[in-house]
Amino acid sequence: MGSYIYILGTIIFTVYGQIIIKWRMQFYKNLPSDSVEKVFFLLKLLLDPFILSGFIAAFVASLFWMVAMTRFEISYAYPFTSLSFVLVFIISIFLFSETISLGKIVGLLLIVAGVIVTSKSV
Repeated sequence: MGSYIYILGTIIFTVYGQIIIKWRMQFYKNLPSDSVEKVFFLLKLLLDPFILSGFIAAFVASLFWMVAMTRFEISYAYPFTSLSFVLVFIISIFLFSETISLGKIVGLLLIVAGVIVTSKSV
């Protein structure tokens, strides 16, 4: 059971990175159309401490994933990472007031069912 912490760490840091970047993008205007302005815009984004923390979280998630790969077959562990879709969906409802639809709910239930089926087929 202890090895699952590495899969969980991968999921948590991945979700954090996605949510924090989405949150911070609300404070910036749309991507400029001019090429030079795009470069400066992207550099400004990269220097945002919160966005930078999202990139660091992605790196940490990769470290957790590397350790998980020493403990599990990839065909077993990888489906668990799709649970990040479920967490991002739930968090985005509360933080960003994103819409809930039947299609989204059915899709997420299919993802969860797929993880359950895959995890039982070891």
